[in-house]
Amino acid sequence: MSVFQKEFKVETKEKAVSYVDITQSVKDTILESGIQSGTCTVVTAHTTCSIFFEEDTHDRDEDGVDFLQLDLNRILESIVPPHINAQSYKYPGEAHYKEVESWPNPEEWLPNGNRSYLWNGDAHIKATIIGASETLAVVDGQLGIGKTGYVYFADFDKTRKRTRKYRVIVLGE
Repeated sequence: MSVFQKEFKVETKEKAVSYVDITQSVKDTILESGIQSGTCTVVTAHTTCSIFFEEDTHDRDEDGVDFLQLDLNRILESIVPPHINAQSYKYPGEAHYKEVESWPNPEEWLPNGNRSYLWNGDAHIKATIIGASETLAVVDGQLGIGKTGYVYFADFDKTRKRTRKYRVIVLGE
């Protein structure tokens, strides 16, 4: 049995949920691995990000957001409202603020000491609901999905732009 893995970076947006179609990088990694039969797992280590498998609807709004992703945003916001102030969620509490402020590079998480950059409790909950990984079949050296299937990376944290990572792991023979 062989294991092949590769890490990728994506840029996310500020003030909007970021969806990135990563299907081609997954397909390319499978080809590069040389594995013909097995599984492919795509995972992110970020706690406000998710990996999911869905269709591309080919319909988009004026900002280029796919209709299914708009629907997903609407449904998720109906059960997990936006984190708009310090009272919206218990997270982050004073102990977490103090912990982040004690880190060697707190400016990365609290630009200009602004605690509102940690108001992303909704993003953590949404990412927990959707999940941090997706495992799909590798069949005859290719991603074993149908014509309309796509793999997406989502960052639900809208507090600022970031560079995020995901890893593609191919396991098999």
